[in-house]
Amino acid sequence: MASSITGLQKSQEIMIRNKGAPGLNRIFFLASFILMLHLVHGDLSYSIQEEMKRGSVFGNVAKDLGLDLRTFSSRKARIDFGGSRKRYCDINLATGEVIVSERIDRENICDKKPSCLIKADVVLENPLELHKMIIHIQDFNDNSPQFNDDLIEMEIRESAEKGSRFSIDEAHDADIGQNAVQRYILQKNDYFVLSIDSDKVELVLENKLDREKQQDIELILTAYDGGSPQRSGTVVIHVTVLDANDNAPVFSQDLYKASLPENSPLDTVVIRVSATDADEGVNGQVTYQFGRQSNDDINIFSIDSKTGEINLRGEIDYEDRSSFEMRVKAKDGLGLTSYAKVIIEVTDVNDNAPVIDLKSLSSSIPENVSPGTEVGIINVQDRDSDNNKQVRCFIQQSVPFKLVPSIKNYYSLVTTGQLDRELVSDYNITITATDEGSPPLSSSKTVHLSVADINDNPPVFEEQSYSAYVTENNKPGSSLCSVTARDPDWRQNGTVVYSLLPAEVNGAQVSSYLSVNGDTGVIHAVRSFDYEQWRSFKVQVMARDNGSPPLSSNVSVSVFISDVNDNSPQILYPTPEGNSFMTELVPKAAHGGSLVSKVIAVDADSGQNAWLSYHIVKSTEPGLFTIGLHSGEIRNQRDISESDSMKQNLIVAVKDNGQPSLSATCSMYLLISDNLAEVPELKDISYEDKNSKLTSYLIIALVCVSTFFLTFIIIILGVRFCRRRKPRMLFDGAVAIPSAYLPPNYADVDGTGTLRSTYNYDAYLTTGSRTSDFKFVSSYNDNTLPADQTLRKSPSDFADPFDDLDAPVEVGHL
Repeated sequence: MASSITGLQKSQEIMIRNKGAPGLNRIFFLASFILMLHLVHGDLSYSIQEEMKRGSVFGNVAKDLGLDLRTFSSRKARIDFGGSRKRYCDINLATGEVIVSERIDRENICDKKPSCLIKADVVLENPLELHKMIIHIQDFNDNSPQFNDDLIEMEIRESAEKGSRFSIDEAHDADIGQNAVQRYILQKNDYFVLSIDSDKVELVLENKLDREKQQDIELILTAYDGGSPQRSGTVVIHVTVLDANDNAPVFSQDLYKASLPENSPLDTVVIRVSATDADEGVNGQVTYQFGRQSNDDINIFSIDSKTGEINLRGEIDYEDRSSFEMRVKAKDGLGLTSYAKVIIEVTDVNDNAPVIDLKSLSSSIPENVSPGTEVGIINVQDRDSDNNKQVRCFIQQSVPFKLVPSIKNYYSLVTTGQLDRELVSDYNITITATDEGSPPLSSSKTVHLSVADINDNPPVFEEQSYSAYVTENNKPGSSLCSVTARDPDWRQNGTVVYSLLPAEVNGAQVSSYLSVNGDTGVIHAVRSFDYEQWRSFKVQVMARDNGSPPLSSNVSVSVFISDVNDNSPQILYPTPEGNSFMTELVPKAAHGGSLVSKVIAVDADSGQNAWLSYHIVKSTEPGLFTIGLHSGEIRNQRDISESDSMKQNLIVAVKDNGQPSLSATCSMYLLISDNLAEVPELKDISYEDKNSKLTSYLIIALVCVSTFFLTFIIIILGVRFCRRRKPRMLFDGAVAIPSAYLPPNYADVDGTGTLRSTYNYDAYLTTGSRTSDFKFVSSYNDNTLPADQTLRKSPSDFADPFDDLDAPVEVGHL
């Protein structure tokens, strides 16, 4: 007996690899083969160890894809994890290296799967490229084996037969492969040895129990993994020796399977397990509880200890986890247990709307882009499965854009028509994605696009032409009018600058008359204008924008000069200046109302400023003569008597109708006589005139005989010269005034001037008696001047009249 107990005290060590190792090796081999086969078809494949430090480099995308680093950064390379909330790694755009950006915990990602892969897409733009990337996460021994409880309570009757087996909870290690639990060591004792069959850990009774000798037995079971450094976990097994309970509970089936839709309400009954015990009484009373559970599963399911009913306790999400695997323990009243496996499959429900991710978008689009230009890249992900993740993406609005399917779940946003910033400068495009679930779910995202301006619109003037009105004698620098042009383009493309087009106005450059403000379009007068020189002219104004190249348009501006009363009346007859003596001969027999002379005056102004009125200011015999208010005709009001003085002097004032009115005065000399010979002062003058004229005729005759040809040329030149001077004709010592007594630089406007060209009268002088007779061919005695009658004046000077009574008398017709 003692020797037997000594044998039981030897250390018991069971290696897992000694039992069931061939099957496990086959699983690892098959998993490795599938992994290698998958990696062969991937574009990029990397293998990293879990728990690497953030910033660790484990690959180079640019080098592995054969891309040039000089263009790598501009292509905006990034890693897309397909809607995952976590980004485990990222790309250094400067070097192309793949670096760890978040903690990578293999156990959290893949749990107990033999092969742990993270799948992602490497996205490059300009042009769009998509490369698959697979990251194989190698396990690192960062978890120690753990038992479900720190203390295992067992009650074994002393009647238990030698070789009886008692199941215990195996240790759990979150790591896999060599880093998982590899072996168990049971503390040396006299009664039990350790047996491991597949995934069962059992205590085998090697020697019969004797309750009377030892009622309580404590065993220490240690689990070791195969990592380096090696980790371990222990549990204390407390065995209470009882009397006969030799039947453990038996489950109705070793494996239970159930299906549960995600998002099921809490307290939903998932499945019920059942176990029976052949014993009676306390030994046959079975209770249920979960075996070893991970920390994530503890709060998800619960089991009724009496009925074995498993209920949903927490929320489940198919997208986070698609299945649950757990062990249920059935225990009788005296501590015998058995285990069954429960697998719960989570079914997908269409509970995730598509997620629209804007991967790339142009900040602004030139309005002259051609249709079909790509302006953005959209990625759409749906975390559901099967038909629930099939997505349609579209634009509902009527906009010149459309979505073109590209690679995988990517869409290109392209233009479909010509853009015009002046019509629409911004677009808010609503993109809608709808899955094919039942009922379907959809989501929307609004994309803002701005249209950049180009210089495609010339400035347009608000009016087709402009008119400016200015009075003469204006101040230089005064504003005449303003032109305005609008350009619908933006910023400098719509900034308008005004300028005058080079041109000649009256033989001078337009810049010497006008200027325009380049910013405001206000036109200013550079100089003072004279209505008597010109009355209107036209210029061209150009509006040019500041675009590149600049665009422009022109408009005509007509400038009209209005008259002011700045010219006094000018007396043509009698001439108000000079030393010549001019007089009118009035017959003594002239009856009342007879025309004796006429004052001729003109005004260079126009309109009412040129309406002239005549007034006798002073006369030698008041009441003897009168003058027509608007005609200027001088008539005697009564018959001439013997008592009237022979020499009559009239001072006549000529006024215009301007505001204020301007005037001029002249003296009219009248001789009341029937014969010039009666005037002593005129005899000597007449005689001298005859002698001087005879001498002149002799000289001219001699010159004409000797030089005929030269005389012909002189006559031509003389004729032209004489046209510019007041023609005179002497008859019998007197000078005749031609009937067309008008300076050549004055012209009647449409026959409505202040001087009637159809009016004339002639004074005939006899050579013998020296008496003169008046022949009245026609008369004008209208005291009313039409409003539009005026004379136009040129700046030529006229011959001075005789204003000395001692000078020779000049008589003629007007």
